[in-house]
Formats: sequence, C-alpha cells, structure tokens
Amino acid sequence: MVKHNNVIPNIHCHKKYCESSRGPLKVKLSLNQAGKKKSRRLARAAKAAAIAPRPLQLLRPAVHCPTQRYSAKVRLGKGFTLDELKAAGLTARYARTVGIAVDHRRTNRSTESLKANVARLEEYKSKLIVFPKKRLSKVKNGDSSREECKAASQLLGTVLPLSKPSSDIIMGEVTDEMKNTSAYTTMRVARKETKVAGYRIAVANRAEK
Repeated sequence: MVKHNNVIPNIHCHKKYCESSRGPLKVKLSLNQAGKKKSRRLARAAKAAAIAPRPLQLLRPAVHCPTQRYSAKVRLGKGFTLDELKAAGLTARYARTVGIAVDHRRTNRSTESLKANVARLEEYKSKLIVFPKKRLSKVKNGDSSREECKAASQLLGTVLPLSKPSSDIIMGEVTDEMKNTSAYTTMRVARKETKVAGYRIAVANRAEK
C-alpha cells in the first residue's frame, strides 16, 4: 500500500483500440493523413485554375501579436482597417474585389502601424493589374492596358510576404572614448545621485529660507 498522504495507485491500462460491445473506439487514428494531404493539394490546384489569373491568396496587413510577451513579433493579420483603406484612397467594397482582405473590426492603435500598412497597400496598387469586366470590352478608367493584361501571370504564394530582419552581426570600431568609459562607475554614480537627491533638495530649501 501507499505510505503517508499519497495517491492510491489506480491506473487504467485497458485502452479500447477496437469497437466492441464494451463501447466505441476511444483511440483516434490518423491513417488518412497522406490522402488528406493530396486532397488539399488538388483542391488548391483546382481553385487556382478556377480563379486564374487572380492570385490564390488575399493581401493581408502586417500586425503585431497580442500580449506583452509577443508584441515585438510582426505577422500577417486578418484584414486591413477602414482607416488604412481610406488613407490609401480605397473603399472597402472596391478593395474586396481586387484581392485585398478587409477587417472592419480591427482598429489602429498607433500611427506607425497605420503608415506601414498604407505603404503596403500603395505597393500592392503599383503592382496591381485590373482586368476589364468583359474580356472584349474597351479599357475603362482604372483598368490596366491590354499589354499588361496579356503579360499577367498568376501568383500562387503569399502576396507581398513580410521580409525578415537581417541577422548579420555588424562589427564596430572600438574607440578610445569607449575604452575609457566604465559602465560600472556610471551606474554607481547614478545610484548614489538618486539616493542623495532628496537630501540635496532639502538643503537647498533651507538655504533659501
């Protein structure tokens, strides 16, 4: 038996790997993993062929991850805000027709993120090729020329992927000023200055009186 205030051993080693009169199957198997992978690949290829020459994915904004722990990381978000679209000279209704994702719930908390996503929209607009609604119709305002439409090719990957910051180490020259500077001494003096700051203010007030 178990000594002192510990858990009584009561383990269960009877996993139900087969359906029987005792009950249904309790272990979930993934024997169709390879088949599902092929089905997803064929579905993506069929969708790309159906919507060609439009890109397979939508343009997504660059957003910061939630919580203080991951807020420094930048990833692709759900959609652009209405303010970002307005600053780029677009409407939400038109943006959805040219492959731009729109999220009316998201709001901008900083000017930096607003400017970054507006620049992202402007870059997308500069590379955008708009086909006329009807193939043989005349080129209208906002549509691309016939030469650009003929030279257009379908983009299957991520639209304007985020660029990773370079991890190269930049070597700098060590100057005489850096050699003569002591970080420990600077911190020690700053700590002492903080301790005696109140005393010095009190002495100055007494001197004024």
